[in-house]
Amino acid sequence: MNAISEPPSPAETTWRILPQGDRCLIVSFGDQIDAAVGRTCLAAANKLRDAQLVGVTDVVPSFVAVAVHYRPGASGDPTYAQLAERIGELLSEGIAADALGGREVDIPVCYGGEHGPDLAEVAEAAGLTPEGVIQLHSQPRSMVFMLGFAPGHAYLGVHDEKLNIPRRASPRTAVPRGAVAVANRQTVIYPNRLPGGWNIIGATPLNMFDPAREPAALLQPGDSVRFVPISPEEFDRIREARP
Repeated sequence: MNAISEPPSPAETTWRILPQGDRCLIVSFGDQIDAAVGRTCLAAANKLRDAQLVGVTDVVPSFVAVAVHYRPGASGDPTYAQLAERIGELLSEGIAADALGGREVDIPVCYGGEHGPDLAEVAEAAGLTPEGVIQLHSQPRSMVFMLGFAPGHAYLGVHDEKLNIPRRASPRTAVPRGAVAVANRQTVIYPNRLPGGWNIIGATPLNMFDPAREPAALLQPGDSVRFVPISPEEFDRIREARP
């Protein structure tokens, strides 16, 4: 099992600031997907948002970096060099661990069968039984690293090395809404019907993205998720009761 680790102390935190086109810069904290690095990205993003930097239009954390979108050098807005210098000054003050708060969220999942058509293949690749994959996937909590690809599309991890399974050789053109899929020690939950090449091991009856809800995305970066196995009957009951 992999516990969600704490971020490095400010003294241990290092970063690189790089241009990404003429309206974005990247603050890179590493090149390996790791819970501690991911939590540092979340904390840094919170710090930069709180600073309300002039000219910055969005701050987006990812697995190993934070993207800072800005208006370049017009009407008093900063140039790349000015913004990079200011961001460096802010991060040098330290990244507070108390900025990393996230919720604990339970996500019910019906594994295998029609809801998880790739479970048997994943089990074979991992050298486990299907029950072993379910246990490995559902026992430890997983961190939400980021949302991407589509609104409310959550990326979670990092799972046991046995779940370091590659994506499918042939992606599906349509993956059902609520599908729970794994690849490369990570999980994604499809918020809507989308194309995708991850290995589908189950599905949740919960609505992962609802524009009428606040917030619209059920999961947010930094949340700690526990996958809870449920039966097909429970799946149908929860979906039917869902508003």
